Amino acid sequence: MGGSYAGLFAARVLSEWADEVIVLEADGIGADGTGRRAPHRRQLHALLAMGHAQLERWFPGLTAELVAAGACLGEGDDVRFYVDGRLKAPAEGRRMLGVTRPFLEAAVRRRVGALPGVRLVHGQAAGLVLEGGRVRGVRTAEGDVLDAEFAVDATGRSSRLGHWLAEAGWAQAPVERMRVDLGYATAEFRRGDELGTTVVAHNTPGPASDYQPTLCEPGALAAVEGDRWSVVLAGYAGYRPGSEPKEFLARMRRGIEPLRTVAGTCEMAGEVATFHFRESVRRDYGRLDRFPGGLVVVGDALASVNPVYGQGLTLAALQANSLAAHLRSGAGADPGTPAWGYFRRAGVVVDAAWQLSTTADLAQPHVTGPYPPGYRLLRWAGDRLTEASVLDSEVNTTYLKVVNMLEHPRTLTRPAVLLRAARVLLAADGRR
Repeated sequence: MGGSYAGLFAARVLSEWADEVIVLEADGIGADGTGRRAPHRRQLHALLAMGHAQLERWFPGLTAELVAAGACLGEGDDVRFYVDGRLKAPAEGRRMLGVTRPFLEAAVRRRVGALPGVRLVHGQAAGLVLEGGRVRGVRTAEGDVLDAEFAVDATGRSSRLGHWLAEAGWAQAPVERMRVDLGYATAEFRRGDELGTTVVAHNTPGPASDYQPTLCEPGALAAVEGDRWSVVLAGYAGYRPGSEPKEFLARMRRGIEPLRTVAGTCEMAGEVATFHFRESVRRDYGRLDRFPGGLVVVGDALASVNPVYGQGLTLAALQANSLAAHLRSGAGADPGTPAWGYFRRAGVVVDAAWQLSTTADLAQPHVTGPYPPGYRLLRWAGDRLTEASVLDSEVNTTYLKVVNMLEHPRTLTRPAVLLRAARVLLAADGRR
């Protein structure tokens, strides 16, 4: 139920276990990936290192296909990260793919649609058929019933699953929210050789500005297909970017050097697309006492975190991994039983992303909680690690592994990492 990135990854996993997989998608989607109504799809999306690795795991050779079709693969110095306008120390393993989400998703859809036993069907899920404590089918808005032994809710933030379950006498999952009031805007520019081999450049506010846009404009750019730059700017509360091109260019000129260069030398192609992300939301199905058999939830229907950290596509892929692990396990042998093993595995991934994003969000003065235990210590240690990552390659390598979801956030609390950061900062103080 839902044929976007999360649904397609789930379908890829299920294709190895099911005789037939139906991907039910409400939007009419063209071969180029256009046609979906989700307004955030036009925004620049990041494919973190872990997400890129999972893309190649489930769709081998897809990176090469994307690059051959115009996407850009950046490695080493082609990928540049800044904090408060300062270029961070070089880090091992920097590798990112410059591609728009519609282009990427279209390629994944073609791969999934070519799998034996997979059908892409135009229609909208409108309910479940539940009998004997398990899923037996999916009702569509068009009045059909599709028989099903196993159903995946990949319908996004607007998922109606809780209401469907409540109507059938099942409890709704507990919901956790954090209001962040983020706005972001994306524009595309015609790309030449103005930035050399740069593929990705990204700047975030840090400790020096108290995580405010006072020292340097928060934003990023990526070289994408069609010889274009995709540029995104972000801001919270009253500093959300608008759709006026002059304002967008003015903010770019207050940013890092790559943004200033593109603003001054490249022609904007098309309009500025804006999006307002009000709150992060997660639904914890693992805390329920009862749940229908043959049913799982993936993507934003399970957890939707602040997109400024670029975790969404990677979370979807890791949830597909969780589904595969569950189906391989003894508990997954009978698809008609509640998928507690899946929700437990997916919960570990969601917990890590939620911890990373919400702890960072709490640095914004308008975000009022809830605060995790020991937040002040976490914030202080996080500030020091961020400062050290600007100066030291070893600290920055570890830092980026966590940001790219290659390692768990607790990696940053290891004594060796904290000690290294302390030594770096003490040496820097001594040179002042």
